[in-house]
Amino acid sequence: MDLTREQTNYLVNVLRLGEGAGLLVFNGRDGEWRARLAPAGKKAAALFIEDRTRVQEPLPNIDYLFAPIKHARLDYMAQKAVEMGVRRLRPVLTRRTQTSRVNLERMRANVIEAAEQCGLLALAEVLEETKLDNILSNWPPDRLLIFCDEAAETAEPFAALQASGSGFAKFAVLIGPEGGFDEEERRALTEHPQAARISLGPRVLRADTAAVAALALVQAALGDWSGSAGTETKPQPSDMMSP
Repeated sequence: MDLTREQTNYLVNVLRLGEGAGLLVFNGRDGEWRARLAPAGKKAAALFIEDRTRVQEPLPNIDYLFAPIKHARLDYMAQKAVEMGVRRLRPVLTRRTQTSRVNLERMRANVIEAAEQCGLLALAEVLEETKLDNILSNWPPDRLLIFCDEAAETAEPFAALQASGSGFAKFAVLIGPEGGFDEEERRALTEHPQAARISLGPRVLRADTAAVAALALVQAALGDWSGSAGTETKPQPSDMMSP
């Protein structure tokens, strides 16, 4: 299997791996495979794919929706969402969103980097930014929308999630902008039939902190921290990505 120039540079020039060096590779679909570096130059290399070391397990069916923030904190937030096991990331434009455009390729690079660093095999999908009004108008009836609201009464969020999530197998977590949702947005969310409003405690959290807190709660109450099991996918050792 031929490697891209970027992958070759990372393995040969950054990690300084030589011919025959062993490594683990994945492509986000077919599990993890053992491979060895073929004879290589500084600009071109290839891998010999050997045996599979781990089967592919699906990510929990949890989407992460968020109002975009500044680049450095957005990078952190995307990486932590991947570590927490979300299946899709979608930027959401609200009335108080400070950043209206998102570098989706940069976010995809963060997804891959986080997966590599943490030994995750599945890659979260990055979707294009969408206005909140459009999302609510086209929300699927079989997915629970969990939105975190600093204006909500402080209560026991774990129990609230377990009660709200009964009967659902698909979930989404929505984190608003740093200025919070405006009253019209808050009303639309509160009145939405598939929405559940939760508090993240007595303190106002930054958006990137709120993301980690909310996803941890959802994973513990409704996701794979609660004991859900995935299924194996059929192995196909093609188009592997190097770490």
